[in-house]
Amino acid sequence: MNAQDAKNLLERMFRAAVAAAQPQVVVPPFLPQGRGRLVVLGAGKASAAMAAAVEKHWQGELAGLVVTRDGYSAPCRQIEIIEAAHPVPDDRSMTAATRILTVAESLTADDHALVLISGGGSALLCLPAEGMTLEDKQQMNRALLSSGATISEMNTVRRHLSRIKGGRLAAACYPARVTNLLISDVPGDDPAHIASGVTVGDATTAADAQRILARYRIAYNPDWLSESIKPDDPKLAQVETYIVAAPIKSLQAAVTETDLPVHILGDALEGEAKTLGAAHAVLAKQVAAGQHPVFKPPCVLLSGGETTVTVRGNGTGGRNVEYALALAIALEGAAGIYALAADTDGVDGMADIAGAFVMPDTLSRASAAARDAAVALDNNDGHGFFGAIGDSLITGPTHTNVNDFRAVIIAATR
Repeated sequence: MNAQDAKNLLERMFRAAVAAAQPQVVVPPFLPQGRGRLVVLGAGKASAAMAAAVEKHWQGELAGLVVTRDGYSAPCRQIEIIEAAHPVPDDRSMTAATRILTVAESLTADDHALVLISGGGSALLCLPAEGMTLEDKQQMNRALLSSGATISEMNTVRRHLSRIKGGRLAAACYPARVTNLLISDVPGDDPAHIASGVTVGDATTAADAQRILARYRIAYNPDWLSESIKPDDPKLAQVETYIVAAPIKSLQAAVTETDLPVHILGDALEGEAKTLGAAHAVLAKQVAAGQHPVFKPPCVLLSGGETTVTVRGNGTGGRNVEYALALAIALEGAAGIYALAADTDGVDGMADIAGAFVMPDTLSRASAAARDAAVALDNNDGHGFFGAIGDSLITGPTHTNVNDFRAVIIAATR
C-alpha cells in the first residue's frame, strides 16, 4: 500500500462514517406515528438537516423553529431555521433559545413536540442563568473549552448555569407530548450529555457543578447555579427519547470500506488528545513489529469518542489535530503506518477544517517546510502544522455530528 492509496482509504472510511449518520437516513424511521400537528423544536449542528428530513417525510401539519451553526442551514418551508455561533455562543444563540422556550411554553395537551437535538446544541441554545450575562456565559464557555475538562464535566456545569438546559425545555413543553430524536456526539450516548440534555431529566446536582469548577479552577458566581429538572419530575412523564445516530454505528459503517481486518478500540475514548495520540503510536508500532498478541498486520485500528485539549499555546488547533500531531511525533516516521483523525461535523476546534492525515513522511516534509512538530504541539497549532504540509482534511459542513473519527492503518511488514 502506498501513501496515496492509504490516504484514499482513510478518507473513504471517514465519509462512510459520516454518511451513516446523515439525518435523511436516520430520522425518518423514528418519526411519530400519525398525521396530526407536529411542532418541531431543535438545536445543534445537524438540527437543520434533521428538520429538512422531517419536512420531507411528515404528512400532517407542521411548524417549528430550530437553531444551527453558521453555514449549517438546510432549506425548509414550514420549519424556521436560525443560525448562530459555535462553539462560543452569541446574541443570536440567546434570541433562538428565548424564542424556542416561548414556543414550548405555549404548547397544550393537544400538541406533540418533536425535539431534534445534536452536538453543538449547548452553545447554540444559550439562555444564561438568572443574573448571568451573555459575556459571563461566553467567558465560562471559553474557560471550559480550554481547561481540559471532559465533555461530560462541561455539560454538567452548563446544565446548572442555564434556564433551558438540564430538562428545562421539556418541562416547559408540559402538558404536550414530547418526542426527542438525538444524534449522539458524546461518549456513552447519555442523552443528558447531548447538548446538555435540554429535554431529558438530569441526575446531577449544582454541587456536582461546583466541584467541577473548583477542580479546574474556573471562576464563577455561586448565585448563578441552580438545580436542573430531575428524571422523576412529573412534567417529564410524557417524554420519549430515541438515539437515532451514534458513534459506534458510524464506526461500523467505516469497516465496510475495507477488506483489511479492522479492530474497533472503542467509540467512547476520552482523555487528553496528545496522550491518546502517543499511546496509539506505541500500539501501532507494536502491531507493525508483529509483537501484539492479537492484532496482526495488515490491519486498521479504529476509534471514536471525544478527547480534550488543555490549551496552553495560542496556535490554531483542535482535539483531532492535537491527537494527530502527538501520533506523528511518537511514530517517528515509522514505515507503513498511516492515519486520519477528524471530527465528523467537519469542524475541529475553532477552524473549519475536519482534521488531518499522518503519513510516514509527515515529519520529514514538515522539516523541509520549516515546521517543527514538537513546537506546534506545545503551541496547540495542529491546523497550522498540517496546513503547511497539505495534509489537512477539509470537508465543509457535513450536517451531522457523531464525534471524532480516528483510523490508523498498519500495512503489511516486509
